[in-house]
Amino acid sequence: MSRIAAFAANAPLMSVPGASAPAGGVGEWYRGAGGLRLRAALWAPSGASRGTVVLSPGRTEPIEKYYEVVGDFLRRGFHVLAHDWRGQGLSARLTPDRLKGHARAVEEFLDDYSRLLDAYEDRAPKPWIAVGHSMGAALNLLSLQTGEGRVVAALLSSPMLKIKTGKRSLWSVRFAARWNIRHGKAAEYVLDDPDDPFEHSFETDALTTDRERYERWREQLYACPHLAVGGVTWGWLAFGLEVGERALKPKALKKVLQPVTVVQSGDDDRVWKTTSRWAGKRLPRGRYVEVPGARHEVIMEADDKRAAFLMEFDALADAIAPARVSEPFAAPAAEPAFAPAAPLSGPAPLAPVQPAAPAPEPTPEPTPQFAEAPIPYVSEPAAEPAAPALDPAAVELPAAPVPAAPAPTGFEIPPAPEEKTGS
Repeated sequence: MSRIAAFAANAPLMSVPGASAPAGGVGEWYRGAGGLRLRAALWAPSGASRGTVVLSPGRTEPIEKYYEVVGDFLRRGFHVLAHDWRGQGLSARLTPDRLKGHARAVEEFLDDYSRLLDAYEDRAPKPWIAVGHSMGAALNLLSLQTGEGRVVAALLSSPMLKIKTGKRSLWSVRFAARWNIRHGKAAEYVLDDPDDPFEHSFETDALTTDRERYERWREQLYACPHLAVGGVTWGWLAFGLEVGERALKPKALKKVLQPVTVVQSGDDDRVWKTTSRWAGKRLPRGRYVEVPGARHEVIMEADDKRAAFLMEFDALADAIAPARVSEPFAAPAAEPAFAPAAPLSGPAPLAPVQPAAPAPEPTPEPTPQFAEAPIPYVSEPAAEPAAPALDPAAVELPAAPVPAAPAPTGFEIPPAPEEKTGS
């Protein structure tokens, strides 16, 4: 039995025309660190399951924003467990002002994640593959570094390992965050004019080149304003910097024995791609892939750029959880004609039985050529056999295929001058 169980299966999943919740899912509440009420949702594929994708969004992002991604994983035969981090989505907020993007401690987020896995231990088929974006990706990596062994592989999208701080040096931003926290301003906005999520536009603030996907998310936000998150507090800023600092320690990176693929946006204006490349090279079983022309939200990008992310997932999934031969297939519309491709038994192959033309005096056959019983085929098993325990260290990842044009071709790290981190 799991240590902590989801306690209510009535958490809403919001839908708008063109962005409905995928079929086969249910929203639930579970208790996070400190007893906070947090939201999760579990989807099951229509056929036999290959395992579970644990999907962790980035900062400000709720489950609803990832409906299309959930559908991608369901079509590949995976259960999908998605969740709202504390302080965003429909999970409990940490301040009376719901728009404040606030955080108190890294440990609270890691504890929430561990409790999420505990709550679904008996219901989410294994193996488990972690998929995270930005803040979620950095926390996924940190959870592996702190010993989360139930997850056997991870795919990280533009992980928040080193935040871009504009004209301010990283050192000065870190100092300002710590100073304000020590002086009781942890829950105050960093900017005097905090970010208003309802004033964004594709031209000024989009983190993708795909207008249609951007506008779909905006429709979801306006339909359910409770999903919105605005600017960050000093507490969140300190938290965001600490996540990256801890995850980038060389000794911590060496502890991760699971295969980890980092898919980094080429035109990222939120995190340093050179840092993601550095981390990917130092993970014992790491792989770094850069998608040219993609902005920060590569999972929400245009199809040609988004294809790179899905290709990397397929390569990882095929190594960890290959499709099973016994998976059920769609039933044909009509009874198919029997036409065996190879001999079943006996000295000669059996030919398909064709209906004989009517004859006035049929001659009886002493022995029929074809048994009346149809050849049995494998159907969906009554109960899915438990997947054998998987040793992450034993998994060999095949080289991911290079997509044909016009899909991106820059899967090898392109030669480019190193970015300056500011001073």
